[in-house]
Amino acid sequence: MKAFSVKSPAEYTQPFCDFLTENPTVFHAVEYFENRLVAAGYIKLSEREEWNVVAGGKYFVSRNGSSLIAFAISAGYKSGNGIAMIAGHIDALTAKLKPVSKKKTTAGYEQLGVAPFAGALNSTWWDRDLGIGGKVLVKDPETGKIVSKLVKLGWPIARIPTLAPHFGVGMTGSQNKETEMVPIIGLDSSDLSQEEFKSMTLGENGFFASTQPPKLVRAIAKELKITDYSSIVNWELELYDTQPAQTGGLDKEFIFGGRIDDKLCSWAAIEALLASTSSLSHINGEDSIIKLVSLFDDEEIGSLLRQGARGNFLPCTVERVVEAFTPSHSANILSRTYANSFLVSADVSHAVNPNFVNSYLENHSPRLNVGLVVHADSSGHMTTNSESTALLTRIAEKNGDDLQVFMIRNDSRSGGTVGPMLSSAMGVRAIDAGIPQLSMHSIRATTGSLDPGLGVKLFAGFFEHFENVDKEFE
Repeated sequence: MKAFSVKSPAEYTQPFCDFLTENPTVFHAVEYFENRLVAAGYIKLSEREEWNVVAGGKYFVSRNGSSLIAFAISAGYKSGNGIAMIAGHIDALTAKLKPVSKKKTTAGYEQLGVAPFAGALNSTWWDRDLGIGGKVLVKDPETGKIVSKLVKLGWPIARIPTLAPHFGVGMTGSQNKETEMVPIIGLDSSDLSQEEFKSMTLGENGFFASTQPPKLVRAIAKELKITDYSSIVNWELELYDTQPAQTGGLDKEFIFGGRIDDKLCSWAAIEALLASTSSLSHINGEDSIIKLVSLFDDEEIGSLLRQGARGNFLPCTVERVVEAFTPSHSANILSRTYANSFLVSADVSHAVNPNFVNSYLENHSPRLNVGLVVHADSSGHMTTNSESTALLTRIAEKNGDDLQVFMIRNDSRSGGTVGPMLSSAMGVRAIDAGIPQLSMHSIRATTGSLDPGLGVKLFAGFFEHFENVDKEFE
């Protein structure tokens, strides 16, 4: 059996940095993954249409343009066989434009109405060069249909300025996100002139464009080559740090970048799926499972929306695939499929911070550029247990990888992942494991320069070895 093909960890460093820089929003990231999958022979499916999936086929489906599931059915797959799944989230902390983002000019500054997505607009967002990008819905003048276009303006648009400490309180005050963390996007001193200021007209009242800052509408329209502003039906735009992701450290052992949580595990999972499904064992029928990656939006705000992990996206996808191989399938077949399956809930982990070593448990302090981290939590915020840990450890042994472990201190608060909600909904065995990073929830974070590649290697090993390792646990 020919082994799957994975490059050395160092060869993934720059491609990951480029991915972070070029795909700042969740919509851009999903489009990037779709293009990668299509280039590798994956076929896009529509939730609105019937699926005709076959053994040996490779497919993907997206929802809302912000969540994606990709799967490859091994040539030897039979109904009821298991699915090797990696699930994570692709959304990141950000600030989204409000439905009416136009604000009154204050002291000669044009400002932008934004709302925090999860923990964004924290102190790390001050004095950063912020771009604007996302999804724009446009009415086609010829067909009358609504089409979705992605946009990212190629220069810093906004900035949240700090107050100098000379004023007494500086930035140690209330840090009110509604009144003290409002981005500035331009200057307008027309109130100083004799003439009454007249807002730029962007169409008749009632059009969506009239509720947004006129200069921003013009910039978006120019970027998308839109001449009729009234054709802009709506948009979903957000702010993002425009500083490119790059390597750092004396030996370039770090990656500094925005949106690492969790474009990191998402990117590694897709790269691993592409590597594993190009192997001869997958193509020639030596494998008999389904290999699947599911990436969800809205994890940072609870996963409750239809594109979130609490929705029916993944269970419905699995059921439709099972149905294609067993037209008269019963709950028995679906339950067998889940019982034979395994889920890796992949989310970034806390690397040990050398300035706060006492905040970590002894022997639970993950390091960068070492290997994937298994997350443990006695309160059920993670899916990890003894069996799932033993299984992934065995896979790591066969794959030549090192695993680390992290558990939060009893006097600290644990975060959550998509793992518990997915494993409980489907009844699949699961483990929480992810790639370590520093500065979680900051606008700029740090991971190891080898960590993206180490993630690809372990995830690809999971896809390649799970079927045989699972037999050791029957």
